[in-house]
Order: sequence, then C-alpha cells, then structure tokens
Amino acid sequence: MFDIESIRAMFIGNAVKFTEHFKIRLKERGIRYADVKSALFTGEIIEQILDDHPLPSVLIFGRAHNGAPLHIAIGVDDSLAFLLTAYVPSIDIWENDFKTRKVVF
Repeated sequence: MFDIESIRAMFIGNAVKFTEHFKIRLKERGIRYADVKSALFTGEIIEQILDDHPLPSVLIFGRAHNGAPLHIAIGVDDSLAFLLTAYVPSIDIWENDFKTRKVVF
C-alpha cells in the first residue's frame, strides 16, 4: 500500500522515471509537466492497483495550475515512481468529484 507523501518524496528526491508513453500522451493532450506536478502535490490517491503488472500502480486526482482536474497514473516500486500517463478525466466516466467512477450497467 502506498501513500501520497511517499510518492511526493520520490518526486522531491528526483526518484522519478518518465515512460515513453507518458511523454507521448502529455504532448498529444497538451498537458504541461508543471501541471502534473501541481496535481501531484495538491492531489490525493483515488485508486491503488497493488497487483498491477509490471509494478503496483496508483491513480492520483489533483488540479492543474489553472484549476482543471487531472488524473495521473504512476507505477511505484520501493524506490522509484514511474510516470505512466496523465489525462483530464471525462465526466462520462467519472462522477462530478472526478474521484468516483460512474457505475455502468
């Protein structure tokens, strides 16, 4: 189980790796790394997938500098955080709080 403070400490200590997928998606989606950091340092973990492959992962909800909602997926091991992707959550999938997935029947 991971907590937001330990993940933030990895960022402060530069124990972060950018996946190629992350770099591509940020460029495609027009998301700035500064907004990712803002969301990380103001946000919270909303999902943990401990049996994710190849590493356990977390989904963080936070806000960009302009207040826009942002989700960040991060793979985590004992000493490194791997930035996997970032996106603006869709109201079609998420409730208005952007933390709760809508129930689909």
